[in-house]
Amino acid sequence: MAGVMDATAGCAGNIAYSDDNVRGAKGIHESGICRMQDRGSPRPVAMSEAGLNGDLFDFDVPAATASLAAGATLLRSFAREDEALLMQAITQVIAASPLRQMTTPGGYRMSVAMTNTGLVGWVSDERGYRYDAVDPLTGAPWPRMPELFRDLAARAALQAGFAGFEPDACLVNRYEPGARLSLHRDYDERDATAPIVSVSLGVPARFLWGGLKRTDPTKRLPLLSGDVVVWGGPSRFVYHGIAPLKPGHHPLTGTNRFNLTFRKAR
Repeated sequence: MAGVMDATAGCAGNIAYSDDNVRGAKGIHESGICRMQDRGSPRPVAMSEAGLNGDLFDFDVPAATASLAAGATLLRSFAREDEALLMQAITQVIAASPLRQMTTPGGYRMSVAMTNTGLVGWVSDERGYRYDAVDPLTGAPWPRMPELFRDLAARAALQAGFAGFEPDACLVNRYEPGARLSLHRDYDERDATAPIVSVSLGVPARFLWGGLKRTDPTKRLPLLSGDVVVWGGPSRFVYHGIAPLKPGHHPLTGTNRFNLTFRKAR
């Protein structure tokens, strides 16, 4: 995710995730989130039904649409039917621009492996955080964004109230067990009027959702494969992150979680 100057666990001066941030948050049932029933949603899906192993969460996750805050929506199972095709497309992107663990300007290596697809890609190194049209690893332009990606991002944004979303950048993240992304904001994009669309695939994760200030309370929300989070407008610069990934297994991704983060960067 863009703006991840505090996205690497253990970095001096960075904000690393701690359970203190979410102590007392037992999950979505006690988070105070206002749910809006999605008429087309399937019934609640238990962890065992999702083809998952491991005691990742201690409750069933409702298949519903949830309002996280003004301008922020969690779309349960929105990408579920496209999971296999999305993973095929991700494999092709990675073949052209391999995953890599980027470093922060301070020299710390991120635990999440990343690559990009689209007109520009987000990169981080000793020169700073920025968008670049060329993959610094291959020296070639980033792979063209698959139409499947564009369509999914646009449909999710529309469902969340953001019509006409046309992403030009998609950050592909791979989380292995233990990988994390600490609280941060996405602020490297020139177009702050467009939303962020984040798609979860594979092993479940705990999504950290804070406020506009780093010191605001943080909720911990379960994300299952196929879930999509969209935020923009008054929530565009909310602090968010991913807690350390717990061991698990998913039929499409093995022990890993993949995330697609769509943005309008230019």
